[in-house]
Amino acid sequence: MPEDDAALSAEEELALARLALGEGDLRHAADHVAAALVRSPTLPEAHETLARLAAASGGDLDLFPLGQHAFVGAVVARAHLLAAAGRPAEGLDLLAAATGYAPGAPWAAVPWVTAADLPERLDPERTARILMQVCAVTPDPVPRRLREPLLPYLTLARNAITVHPSHPLLLGAASALARRLGEVALAVAWATRGVRAEPTKLGEVWLGYAYRSAGRTDDALAALERAVALDPDDLAVYADIAGTLADHGRLDAALGWVDRALAKDPTFDCAVHTAHRLRFQRDGDVDHLVALADFVRDHPDDSHEHGDLAECCRGRPWLGQVTPGGPDPAPAPPADVTHPSANAARRLQRLTHPAWSHPPAAYDAAVGLATLDLADLLGLLAYPPDAPPTALGRVLGEQDPALWARSAQVWACLGLLHHRTDEPWAESTRHRVLRDLAGGEPGPIGEAALFALVTAAWVDPTARADVAALVAGRLSAAAAGPTRRNPPAVSLAHLARATPALDGTARATADAVIAEAGSGPLRRLWRRLTALFRRA
Repeated sequence: MPEDDAALSAEEELALARLALGEGDLRHAADHVAAALVRSPTLPEAHETLARLAAASGGDLDLFPLGQHAFVGAVVARAHLLAAAGRPAEGLDLLAAATGYAPGAPWAAVPWVTAADLPERLDPERTARILMQVCAVTPDPVPRRLREPLLPYLTLARNAITVHPSHPLLLGAASALARRLGEVALAVAWATRGVRAEPTKLGEVWLGYAYRSAGRTDDALAALERAVALDPDDLAVYADIAGTLADHGRLDAALGWVDRALAKDPTFDCAVHTAHRLRFQRDGDVDHLVALADFVRDHPDDSHEHGDLAECCRGRPWLGQVTPGGPDPAPAPPADVTHPSANAARRLQRLTHPAWSHPPAAYDAAVGLATLDLADLLGLLAYPPDAPPTALGRVLGEQDPALWARSAQVWACLGLLHHRTDEPWAESTRHRVLRDLAGGEPGPIGEAALFALVTAAWVDPTARADVAALVAGRLSAAAAGPTRRNPPAVSLAHLARATPALDGTARATADAVIAEAGSGPLRRLWRRLTALFRRA
């Protein structure tokens, strides 16, 4: 539902609409009324002009057509015409669609939606479905700034329950909406009444969610378990129970529910995502996340709405951010490496960031460097461009230019992963160059190259054994000396923790290095990064 780009005010649009009406040009009048409703959905003059247009056209709905690319103002105008024609349910459907398109606009804040007698003209199940439609297109919970535009739907729910006080589906859907809008006590009360009227799987789920929002965890779990008893094949509820248990530190019990779901369907996406996330939370083994990334790659349609992988990687060294660099300056670039082209520098400036969602996401983002030649990619490594005049670039350039340069080198190496991808990995130029860089003198370039190789292992299972052996060897050499005051060794240990298929000995070495060094510098870095992102 694209919006009109015109900058006229609602009043100006209405003036043009009235002029078109006077000339009998109903089509142009409708266009201007629709535009006015977008600018001011509750303006009385807009609704008065719409009523005049309806009278002149005999309520012609075709003046506000729907289609794949319908204008949101036309959708809203059509909704009001449908309500005036005695078809309010269809009008509410369209208002709910507009709410999904732009939840911050008060599309439903009009008298006919909040009228106490409206539910008498609606089938209660249809009202429930409309409330469910609103819930489906709004955040859970709704941010405070977006709550007011949605309050008319809550008024509709209250009025409908007054008319139909024992309708289970209506009570449950109303509870779901109230919960999203922060009316937790009301959500519990309505969901409880709905379950008492008729115990159903969906009703118990709504009650469980309401209890969970109210902080009544045991009651929430009991309701969700009753939902399972009513429908043992709805595996999404198993995942909900597992997530609730995990949120309260009961990981073993949570994994028990996940395993029950996976026993019924090993490919059920909610259970797979939850299982890998919880197992990683329990033991910190990155191979759980790698397995989740493999699942996402193999089942993209089942995984697009899940954020478990990003949640687990967020703020973790190398899984979701760079780590502090060592105090030693980078070695002088080889004589045969030249400065990158201006085009290459601009591309890297646009891409560089000290954080990413997870390694496969970083790999995908770096495709923007795929068309650069090898000389440019190596030039970017040796001569990172200055921070750009963006918000993030200015903050990093002024406060921590070393972090900017380190981040730029990381992304340049990720760009190398996309160089000549038609070549088989084992014999490829990108593999050879990255291994040469990673095996050179310790420093930021070698570490950036090693991270790129680790990222390759995340996205390509055939690369894992080779990369794990390389990381283990580099870690063993770095850990041979003192580590407490050796940031490169600590960073390398964190990189080892992010490496797929690392052997147990190397993992134990990484854990020991990190334990000896402590986590203070990394914690301070993440606080600094968080502050930078907020300012940028």
